[in-house]
Amino acid sequence: MTASTQAPKSRYRTRPIAATLILFGGVILLLFAIGLSISVGAANIKLGTVWNSLFHFNGNLTEHQIILDMRLPRALAAALIGAALAVAGAIMQGMTRNPMADSGLLGLNSGAGLALAVCFAFFPSTSFLMMMFYSFAGAAVGAGLVFGIGFMSKGGMTPVRLTLAGAAVSMLLVALSEGIAIYFKVGQDLAFWYAGAVTGTTWTQIEIVAPWVAVGLVGAFALSKSITLLSLGDEVATGLGQRTGLIKAVSMIFVLILAGSAVSLVGAIGFVGLMIPHIARFLVGVDYRWVIPSSAVLGSLLMVFADILARMVNPPHEVPIGALIAVIGVPFFLYLALKQKGGLE
Repeated sequence: MTASTQAPKSRYRTRPIAATLILFGGVILLLFAIGLSISVGAANIKLGTVWNSLFHFNGNLTEHQIILDMRLPRALAAALIGAALAVAGAIMQGMTRNPMADSGLLGLNSGAGLALAVCFAFFPSTSFLMMMFYSFAGAAVGAGLVFGIGFMSKGGMTPVRLTLAGAAVSMLLVALSEGIAIYFKVGQDLAFWYAGAVTGTTWTQIEIVAPWVAVGLVGAFALSKSITLLSLGDEVATGLGQRTGLIKAVSMIFVLILAGSAVSLVGAIGFVGLMIPHIARFLVGVDYRWVIPSSAVLGSLLMVFADILARMVNPPHEVPIGALIAVIGVPFFLYLALKQKGGLE
């Protein structure tokens, strides 16, 4: 067997044993991280107290009230949103074969931001549920513009054209959002959303967002085999009996559900969906039946630990979680751009 025939096999190799270890070990580590997240804050709480509050809640103890009403929903929100953003990025990268695809880079976050700017300016008393629908609608408009420009380009859509279209549309939508924010004096609300944070998450918000994230994750798992075939190219997927147009449309719906839910709850946190799928593929191979669940676990871990770090960098103040992740995400993006510069077209 020659080196040229060995290369494709190594490229498409999967590692189910490594994936199984990551899933089980990651879930155990995630439970520990959630407990640590609950214990860390302006007032540190012992892990033993956290355990007692979860299984022997005493409403008369202030620490138990802090844990159940403030810190547990915050930790769960970080885990949910990390999984949602990571899986949305994995779907987009597999579906478009674009290694730099991410909800923040392809117009979804900026589209949701514009919709929320309109919401803050014209409908200030809107409920959280309606704000979620605004986020979904804005994300859909942003993604539609990016993919529309990419498909209309001469020569068809390529990863670099999609990335450039995403950058251009994102800048336009952000500029419109900032204009609305300045004119209607809602800049502070919008700035807090753009910074990204899980601070102040309530159980009501969790109850609204969690079912949507669950639907998106289940849908992503159901499509994982088809996304694996799409990642090999449209011709290969079509030859293997896949209805590529339908799969892409359904996949995009689940991306919108996941990304829209995430940005409506914690704001415009980027780069999670860019970095985590690459790490997952490096660890478990390119079979999306393993990549998607691994991305969900690793994304949750990243967000929960980033939230912990956000409280520890400059106590008692908190650093925006989006800024912390961007410190890692921007160099990672530049690394991918340099690595892919010869093969984007």
